Amino acid sequence: MLTVAVDSPELPAGWAAEPKWDGFRAGVSVDAGTVVLRSRRGAQMGPAFPEIVAGTSQLPDQTALDGELIVWDWEQGRLSFEQLQNRLHRRGAAAVRAADRWPAQFVAFDLLRMSGTDTTAWPYIRRRAALEELFTTRGLLAPWALCPSTTEPALVREWLTWGSVRIEGVVFKRLDSPYRPAARSWRKYKTRETTEAAVGAVTGPLTAPSTLLLGRYDTAGHLQYVGRTTTLARTTASAAAALLTPASNGHPWAGWTFSAGWGSRQLLDVTLVRPDLVVEVGVDVARDAGGRWRHPARFHRTRPDLQPGDIERLSSPLD
Repeated sequence: MLTVAVDSPELPAGWAAEPKWDGFRAGVSVDAGTVVLRSRRGAQMGPAFPEIVAGTSQLPDQTALDGELIVWDWEQGRLSFEQLQNRLHRRGAAAVRAADRWPAQFVAFDLLRMSGTDTTAWPYIRRRAALEELFTTRGLLAPWALCPSTTEPALVREWLTWGSVRIEGVVFKRLDSPYRPAARSWRKYKTRETTEAAVGAVTGPLTAPSTLLLGRYDTAGHLQYVGRTTTLARTTASAAAALLTPASNGHPWAGWTFSAGWGSRQLLDVTLVRPDLVVEVGVDVARDAGGRWRHPARFHRTRPDLQPGDIERLSSPLD
């Protein structure tokens, strides 16, 4: 099942909530010793995560789970999406070494099959009870983790304060709903925060920019790229254009290339501007190790009252 974004963090009556993890959606099944670990798009991930495959020995045969693959960074005290992604293409001995250095966990949030019984027609509340019973009766240990679930609004509000450990928000699931593959029946609320950044470049014409490329200074005094806005509305683009100045020689991003999105190989055609305009944006908690935003920022307004040097600096230069 898939999610649809909602703007309200309030837990509806008749629904349960679960934390939204900063990881990879995955499904795992075991049948007569054959283990399948797949991404949401169907990619086989078993060879990259041998500890998950080995861990299926704890599960009963003919069982399938839906969940999230995560990696925890003990030094940083948070989830590490970048280390999880770094493991995707490792195979053989390299995958085993990575599993030892950055072990993954499978956070199970749904039970699709139990000892040969198809449970997808069961309502969520029954599937959830069976999933909890599976963890209890089998005494499941790492790499398995049971995703928390609640019908208490106060606990949902607490989860929404866990952005520092990279909990992205919450997912709402109707208690009486069966599991419908590919249906967008779950609701997703993502935690966002308001922050500032300097505009260092734009896509589209300078007179009517399509998106803004944003930067922040690091502690060494270098302007580092941190992310890009979503497409600007026409009136917003015109207002921003009036405050932008074409770049002169010596722009800190001269010669740089920018991808269309985090992890994308598509390169953007950009126009550099003087990085003296500060804008206020809304961002979620998904960031890489260097502080770059993995998802587009939502433009709120320009901040002509601020200088780029007034913005909170990145803790260290990005590589």
